[in-house]
Amino acid sequence: MPGSLRPAVRYHVESMNIPLLDVCRQNLPVETALEAAFRRVLRSGQFILGKEVEEFEQTAAAAARARFAVGASSGTDAILMALMALGIGPGDEVICPAFTFFATAGCVARVGARPVFADSCPACFNIEAGGIERLITPRTKAIIPVHLFGQPAELDPILALARRTGVAVIEDAAQAFGAEYHGRPVGARGEFGIVSFFPSKNLGALGDAGLLLTNDAALAEKARQLRNHGMHPKYFHAMIGGNFRLDALQAAFLNVKAPHLAEYTRKRQEHASLYNGAFTRLRGGEAVDIVPPEIHPDRTHISNQYTLRVRPGKRWAGAGNPRDALKRFLQERGVASEVYYPVPLHRQECFAAFGPYPPLLVAEALAAEALSLPVFPELAPEEQAAVIEAVCAFAALA
Repeated sequence: MPGSLRPAVRYHVESMNIPLLDVCRQNLPVETALEAAFRRVLRSGQFILGKEVEEFEQTAAAAARARFAVGASSGTDAILMALMALGIGPGDEVICPAFTFFATAGCVARVGARPVFADSCPACFNIEAGGIERLITPRTKAIIPVHLFGQPAELDPILALARRTGVAVIEDAAQAFGAEYHGRPVGARGEFGIVSFFPSKNLGALGDAGLLLTNDAALAEKARQLRNHGMHPKYFHAMIGGNFRLDALQAAFLNVKAPHLAEYTRKRQEHASLYNGAFTRLRGGEAVDIVPPEIHPDRTHISNQYTLRVRPGKRWAGAGNPRDALKRFLQERGVASEVYYPVPLHRQECFAAFGPYPPLLVAEALAAEALSLPVFPELAPEEQAAVIEAVCAFAALA
């Protein structure tokens, strides 16, 4: 670990007001190009779909090595489009992880299907591939593996199981655009892949934006109709869709930022590597056990989030949850952190009507232990040094 980022032995942390994310640090260096994109769209008068959207779809499809990309209004709407295009609805079941962002299962419920929750891998936080087969029933129509925090899920056994049982796979790559599994980008291995360009993502828009990926021409065409009220040709509707269109302005902004994606990701990965080097020695602590995320050697982790597990050690003497104690400790020192996600989906009130659901022990443990630290590309060396020093100080004092 470079000396400039080595935590001081004295564990003295100065308050620096370090944010979890600062989108201005990324967007302002390309402000001139973003303003030019705005003027270009303004003067074109083409605000809905059009050239900017088509250009970004081509760029994104090439990056994901997918035949087709369909721009969408958000990652959430892209999931909804995928489910609708596959004809999933009332009476159907869709398997998804319990430890992930709400939209994955929320969209399943919105189309009238039942979300069936799977447990998680304790090392990488993704869906536990080995536990999926026992959840499949004659009503199962799809599996949605989520590439959580930027690391791909274990796709090969999931895809093999899906082929054997005749169910579809929708890759939720909302947090993982640019990540690879066995040397191939995620998002184009199943029937569909979805991506989010929410401002916090590695490639972030200046508002909501999303994408649907597929290698199936018929599914791509169906998705394009669904995003525009199921209309084709104009004012003729063979199906009921929605208003899921990607704004031309957001596509123009993404066209400006897309060439920088590799650099954004490289810097995030460098920050994650430095964290791992510093925090590995905190594993198995007597008072508190701080576990860095595991990166599988057959995958690239693009570090959309850097998420620790914070667990009580044998001699934990603090009050309550050590993860929450660390979060308070960091906040007092001006270091932002975030809990993704405090309540697993099978314990959310809105899904109770689809239950009862059995305990999912790993997902429930992750909900109590996971804490994400600042990892955005523009994080300054002195800021990261202060984050490392603060975490090490907590481990020493706990």
